[in-house]
Amino acid sequence: MTMLALLCFLTGLVTLLVAGVLLGFSDFIMQALIRSKPAAAIEVMQKINVTVFRSIFLTAFLFLTPVLLGLSVWVWNAEVGAAGLWVIAGTGLYLFGSFLVTIFGNVPMNNKLAAMDAQSAEAAAYWTIYGRRWTQLNTIRTLAGVAAALCLIFSGGLSIAYPG
Repeated sequence: MTMLALLCFLTGLVTLLVAGVLLGFSDFIMQALIRSKPAAAIEVMQKINVTVFRSIFLTAFLFLTPVLLGLSVWVWNAEVGAAGLWVIAGTGLYLFGSFLVTIFGNVPMNNKLAAMDAQSAEAAAYWTIYGRRWTQLNTIRTLAGVAAALCLIFSGGLSIAYPG
């Protein structure tokens, strides 16, 4: 197995694991919270948003961006052909669809929620918007992560089938 194939498979696997965590949120965690009493749901989400800062998930989520950018620069400079284009596509999907959506969409919403008193009427009103919109953005992150992972894994296979 080539170094490119190994890196593509490993980054694809980590990307898929990150997307799996995001899928869990869109599929059932947020659905359960949305169906809960707003004060309880807000309090739980506030705690999740604090706990995530000490998680393996966040380390993997953040680490993927520089790794994928570095891998993309490497394949661009190495001129590895079609496999490299799949790496670059996967990097773009992850960067724009997962990472930047998080930074400019989900995180500001989390920060706004964190500043609210979970028992307040203002928080309850915001929760109806937050739950729906946050889940929509999270679903985009999930789909982009899965697509990025598939591009990376495909690239690894392509680099084995058609080396250099």
